[in-house]
Amino acid sequence: MGIADDAVEIRARGWRTMAALHALIETELERSLAAATGLSAVEYTVLDALDRQDGWHMRMQQLARAAALSPSATTRLVNRLEDRGLLTRILCADDRRGIYTELTATGRELYERARPVHDEALERALAEAAALPELLPLVDALHDVARVG
Repeated sequence: MGIADDAVEIRARGWRTMAALHALIETELERSLAAATGLSAVEYTVLDALDRQDGWHMRMQQLARAAALSPSATTRLVNRLEDRGLLTRILCADDRRGIYTELTATGRELYERARPVHDEALERALAEAAALPELLPLVDALHDVARVG
């Protein structure tokens, strides 16, 4: 194995470690949010992205990027959340093809109830990950990023 092969293996190992940390966090978020609020982790992510708009709305493609979803998956998710009365869509006055999404009062209320559940679940998952030597460096890096930001 040459140096280039070693570099590929190091990157692959790093990616597998990140995927393991993501899976651990995602599992805890899914379990906790579903039990306490009936939301999935991706539904929470959408509500969170919309809440961060400070009462404004987002275009569907912005929401897709924020939730790391394809446009079609975003549309399906927005349909489900709209059917539950958590958000609403608004046609853009300037561009009739443009669609904005924003939280309803019910969506904002559910988000406010879900946020501490999410934050506590995230802390639990990170504490569990920090106890695993292979994940500790990534957890430390996340904490470093949080301190800088």
